[in-house]
Amino acid sequence: MNRTRLVLLGSLTAMVAGMATGTFAADDKKVDTSKMEKCYGVALAGKNDCQAGPGTTCAGTAKKDYQGDAWKYVAKGTCEKMKNPNGTMGSLTAKPTKM
Repeated sequence: MNRTRLVLLGSLTAMVAGMATGTFAADDKKVDTSKMEKCYGVALAGKNDCQAGPGTTCAGTAKKDYQGDAWKYVAKGTCEKMKNPNGTMGSLTAKPTKM
């Protein structure tokens, strides 16, 4: 019985340590927004940083590729130069998207 408790405690400890490490790793990847701009219409489906039109919450909610009302952070000065494979360009303002 003690062996079972020890194994369970060890597993729990490893799980908690893994979650803590993952949290710190995610914090290390924060975006320095002072060098970035929000670029609408360049994110792939489910890969937007935030805002994806009515009825959505935030990051990862874009329903389709290059959705005009979903944005992704890009380096300042590059957004309006970005051309998508579908022929649309990045924009500093949201564009309504028909679903």
